[in-house]
Amino acid sequence: MGMLSIFPAWSADSAPVLSVLTWSEYLDPEIVEAFQAKTGYQLKFTYFETDETRDDYLIATDGSGYDLIMMNGYTMQMYQQRGWLAQITPADVPNLKHIDPKWLPRGTAAEQLYGVPYFWGTLGIAYREDLVSKPITRWMDLFDPAPELHGRIVMIKHSRDLIGMALLARGHSVNSTDPAHLAEARDLLIQQRPYVKSYSYVSLSEDSSLVKGTVLAAQVYSGDALMLQEHNPHIRYVAPDEGTNLWIDFWAVAAKSQNKEAAFAFIDYINEPENAAQIAEFVHYATPNLAADKLLSDEHHADPVINPSSEILKRSEFYNVLPPRVTRKWNAVFAEVVN
Repeated sequence: MGMLSIFPAWSADSAPVLSVLTWSEYLDPEIVEAFQAKTGYQLKFTYFETDETRDDYLIATDGSGYDLIMMNGYTMQMYQQRGWLAQITPADVPNLKHIDPKWLPRGTAAEQLYGVPYFWGTLGIAYREDLVSKPITRWMDLFDPAPELHGRIVMIKHSRDLIGMALLARGHSVNSTDPAHLAEARDLLIQQRPYVKSYSYVSLSEDSSLVKGTVLAAQVYSGDALMLQEHNPHIRYVAPDEGTNLWIDFWAVAAKSQNKEAAFAFIDYINEPENAAQIAEFVHYATPNLAADKLLSDEHHADPVINPSSEILKRSEFYNVLPPRVTRKWNAVFAEVVN
């Protein structure tokens, strides 16, 4: 399909400005520039550091103020229930035909999407192999850390990633609703708290605390560890022995967007196979775009961080939407730990 056929002609003064809410370092700037040059559309980015920050932005405006929103699967379910997301069909985004159906939200089909799969990966631990006395292999290596790690750990400021991994460390599901299990996770997090340098997310730049060595270990998403390795080859990534979270990120279009046509055009553009492959190589994540996957380098395909083994996938779980009563308990534990 020729892309020019779906791009209206805009003057410089009338071209839509697409407001994009996403993670930093999650798009190849060359692709962004090419899209803007080809279409005349302009992208304005707002970056969030944690899922909670993104939620706060959208709660404050009741889902308005943005055209394109990046989110994971269980968040998408919550936003859809609030009426914040526009439906996406193959007529809106023809390149949906390239998406592997296995990465579509459970119970949906391409004709009833509220988000288009972008990348998938695991949550794990990045650590400085040259500065620790033995390899880190388990979540308990962070939750009950050796003295050399005290004060040099960064944990993600996100309730599901924090409490979920504490549940796994105690041998429970990341989706457990058992109050006794939550109490175990809470006690483990309180025990760990004096040894945590910060609840945030490590920078992916050359000035990152993990690159510099002021932090020795951190919770990170798989592809981000590879970005950090570009700045320091002594950084290693592990999907811990107890198991981990398997996640999918989605692009969604806001229901209140005034620029839906332009937003759909952007999602379609980044799913052109050549573009999707270029972005995947840039961010070091596995793409659900089957046509793009065929264009990726052998190095990309062979990297176990990008394409984890079947053993890792077997012990990984997706997050489910928790019942409101359970969510309130999780939020109380989270506030007690990080505040």
